[in-house]
Amino acid sequence: MSAKMNLIACLIAALLLGCAVPTMADEAVDKAFDALKTYDWGTDRNVLKPLDDAVAASHGDAAARAALAKQLAAVLGTDATQAAKDYACRKLSLIASAAEVPAIAPLLTDDKLSHMARYALERMPCDEAVAAMRDALPTVKGRVKVGVINSLAVRRDAASTGALVALLKDSDAQVAGAAASALGDVGSSEAAKALSGFVAAAPDSLKLVAADAYLTCAERLVAAGKKLEALAIYKALNKPEQPKHVQNAAKRGMLAAMSAKK
Repeated sequence: MSAKMNLIACLIAALLLGCAVPTMADEAVDKAFDALKTYDWGTDRNVLKPLDDAVAASHGDAAARAALAKQLAAVLGTDATQAAKDYACRKLSLIASAAEVPAIAPLLTDDKLSHMARYALERMPCDEAVAAMRDALPTVKGRVKVGVINSLAVRRDAASTGALVALLKDSDAQVAGAAASALGDVGSSEAAKALSGFVAAAPDSLKLVAADAYLTCAERLVAAGKKLEALAIYKALNKPEQPKHVQNAAKRGMLAAMSAKK
């Protein structure tokens, strides 16, 4: 039997058995995944275009998205290049689910890949994604720790409040400042209480950061309908010891809070 007849016979058998018949698109995606294993910056980017197209085409197809996400996540646990893992994280930010969090989370402690891991996790709406960043907080330091704090701020993770409050006393001023800003973004009553103390006790290098965080917290409280708590913050910041621009912001905040609908 000729090769052509063999191929036809295989296709017929697949159809009769209800199996999916590989398409040219499937083959292109498989080749792109093979190329991804050794992909590096400077390599022809077009070799990954079938993956770009497949991710875009998976919108509305849960099964296709899950299959692609699983394959992309698998790349993260290999000795693939940094560029390949960077690419995988970018695509996972679009299609990953809680199932991929365990593959992404270990990268949070990697100096070279922590940023891209956070890029993916920040954009994933599942609770598992933010929990992974919260859990990583005690295990990282320096700029990586600041990055994780910033991501928790983006997610406004109230469950991180206790850890962030503790970091206000960190010996690394950048970490302490990032924690204050994150508490401002969380914008809860508990965060406001912690920032109140921080504004009063912050070292000179962090006083503006503290005031800005407190102002942000007040804005969040107004949006949450807690106008009285917000007004208390604005009044506390409208004091002579605060820089003029902070006082002006506090005055504007008071007017906005008083005019806000209940």
